[in-house]
Amino acid sequence: MQATDTSGRAVYWGTGRRKRSVARVRLVPGTGILTVNGKEGDLYLQFNPTYLALAKAPLETLGLENEYDILVKVEGGGLTGQADSIRLGVARALCQLDPDNRKPLKTEGYLTRDPRAKERKKYGLRKARKAPQYSKR
Repeated sequence: MQATDTSGRAVYWGTGRRKRSVARVRLVPGTGILTVNGKEGDLYLQFNPTYLALAKAPLETLGLENEYDILVKVEGGGLTGQADSIRLGVARALCQLDPDNRKPLKTEGYLTRDPRAKERKKYGLRKARKAPQYSKR
């Protein structure tokens, strides 16, 4: 959804989810700064280049990495799930920005929500599928 912030700049929203993680992403015209939960992006993602590349990949695909700031509120899950949810949120916000962005993002797989999540534990078992040791006698 496009809105404007207090200074009149256009703001684009996108929500991304992965495993237990939920990221609410805002794209604001700027210089390409990533801010996650009020912290600098590389500091929050522990200077891991893989996580940073994941989060910024949709912008780099479209060549917009230095034109928009990414402001993220993310909760739940670990860093991998959070980075993936940020990527999905950024991709969805870019589709709000311009519907023509959808095709290149879709071909790269950035608009696909990964459905894999932890399976619940079942009664009588130690974990989701691990059973106690079986002994015939």
